[in-house]
Amino acid sequence: MTTRARHRTGAALLAAATLFATAVVAQPATATTPAATASRDDLPTISPAPQEAWRSGRDVRLGDGVDVVVGDSTDPAALDALVTALRAHGVDRVRTRDDSARGRAALQIRLGDAEDASARAAGVTVPEHAEAYAIRVEARGGGHDHGRQAKGLDVVTLAGSDPAGQFYAVQSLEQLVVGSGHRARIAGATVRDFPAMPLRGTIEGFYGEPWTHAERLDQLEFYGDVKANTYVYAPKDDPYHREQWREEYPAEKLAELTELVEAATANHVRFTFALSPGNSVCYSSESDMAALEAKFQALYDVGVRAFSVPLDDIDYSTWACDADREAYGDPSPAAAGRAQADFLTRVQQGWIETHDGAQPLQMVPTEYYNTTESPYKAALREMDGDVVVMWTGNDVVPQSISVDQAIEADTVFGGPTFLWDNYPVNDYGQSSGRLLLAPYDKREPGLSDHLAGLVSNPMNQAAASKVAVFGMLDFAWNDRAYDRDRSWVEAMRYLAHDDRRAVEALLAFGDLNHLAPSFGDPWQPQAPALAADVEDFWERWTSGDRQAAVDGLRERAELIASVPETLRSGSVDPAFVSDAAPWLDANQLWGDALVATLGAAQAELDGDASARDALLSGAQASADAAAQVIVDPPDNRWGAAPVKLGDGVLDTFLVDLAADLRI
Repeated sequence: MTTRARHRTGAALLAAATLFATAVVAQPATATTPAATASRDDLPTISPAPQEAWRSGRDVRLGDGVDVVVGDSTDPAALDALVTALRAHGVDRVRTRDDSARGRAALQIRLGDAEDASARAAGVTVPEHAEAYAIRVEARGGGHDHGRQAKGLDVVTLAGSDPAGQFYAVQSLEQLVVGSGHRARIAGATVRDFPAMPLRGTIEGFYGEPWTHAERLDQLEFYGDVKANTYVYAPKDDPYHREQWREEYPAEKLAELTELVEAATANHVRFTFALSPGNSVCYSSESDMAALEAKFQALYDVGVRAFSVPLDDIDYSTWACDADREAYGDPSPAAAGRAQADFLTRVQQGWIETHDGAQPLQMVPTEYYNTTESPYKAALREMDGDVVVMWTGNDVVPQSISVDQAIEADTVFGGPTFLWDNYPVNDYGQSSGRLLLAPYDKREPGLSDHLAGLVSNPMNQAAASKVAVFGMLDFAWNDRAYDRDRSWVEAMRYLAHDDRRAVEALLAFGDLNHLAPSFGDPWQPQAPALAADVEDFWERWTSGDRQAAVDGLRERAELIASVPETLRSGSVDPAFVSDAAPWLDANQLWGDALVATLGAAQAELDGDASARDALLSGAQASADAAAQVIVDPPDNRWGAAPVKLGDGVLDTFLVDLAADLRI
């Protein structure tokens, strides 16, 4: 588990909000915050946003010693996460004991299930919901414990409806820690929380270079931090996943997968193994069924309990074998739907249901990207009703996803769908040269009523994907309280380990990488904060208040120019910095060009034509160099490509202002 080590105060929250206002132009939020969220007063921000959280008492001092009281119901992963978090916050002595042992520390943390006697005695009520948890922080005056529940003992109770709930309670508790060192304390809060969506996570389902083993391990720790419970292993360019699906994994690859399963389990993430046979499978072949079952069995034997059969991006106008023609007739969408329904029903009933602990089979239909009734979908509805169908919305990369669309998907696919959201994936031509860092947006609150779950398909750049995935998981946990702006700041704080200057730089960098493409128009605009500042500049400039125009944009220009050095200074996740390297190189040059162009404007106002022309020449050289920065070697299948950064906003402004100055 990677500790967040978040130290927050009300002042820090205000600073983050002020900082965000300078980095993002106001846009309508996708959800309003309910009263329960608004009443948190001065509590630290918890991400994902909980269902209920309120201040219920004074803060308690963390101190240098804590007694952790456990019982038979205590989840080992939650206990390990708690001990790790306490030590990361400077607690030198963490003593684990049962309820009968005598305590020594002034602070006692109790960790167990909802039925634990101590939880009931503390008045902790856990919601009746899978993965639910409750936290109660009670300041009773401090002092040492000379007997159970002694007067004066500070007590924190963490209870979960199940082991995952206990683990999530620990993740939230860590975010309630404010201050640092000997001043660290736990905010006096009560939290009652549970996820809105049963399945929440990512699907590694992109084309191009798959994530490395180290990147996947890092992702699984990240998912534990942000209460994700699902990772679907489905990299298109893993040959044993798709083209060579019948073949066994080599021993060294199976060992890697085993380590991933263990890491997922430690973070309460369900490792879902996907096998994609659609390009060559003979649906009516007993040998192909046996090959799939053998592949599943090998993963089941190393701990996998969730399986998927994606049948996306295949040609269903041909058969792979004569036996399917004999069984289902000439190839057609309807015939393919019948064949797939029969095949997947056999997998669900003949394999999944005969394996202890196996979750319902998941599948991706060949028609995965709309809710239009069709012969294929009608045939697919004859599939066993326990099979979970994945759907990408009403497009491959949807502009938005509404509740009405989800209801239509329920109808056309025969039950609640599992949303495969193709954001921030960047494996298609329209995303060439782009890093997609805009916040998760334009998904309607209330989707949790009609979805089996939500997974993001991330970028080839694993660490950089955390920005959008953080927001998506915030939405999946509590879609009705989702606040895009708050979540984006929190994502940057997570990456920056709460370094305020680095957060500011990340928000500025994210603004320059804000454009979200699709197969039509972009569904998120490029550089909205910079665009707003540029608009303000031109209003002042054209009205004759030119000095105010230059002064007003100077802070933004200097911030942009400082981004690369700030992000490379050490506080930001090094994996993110590595992923972003070409974009940071381009940012440096575009930032230099912006600062120089504003300098030229100032020289014009000062009447120094020589300095103006020299600065414009330097700006042009920097801009030309920025346009030549290439993403190479690429992780993405679009190959070596020019970096796109702030395009249509930053480059256009530089050209327009230079032209105006030369008149």
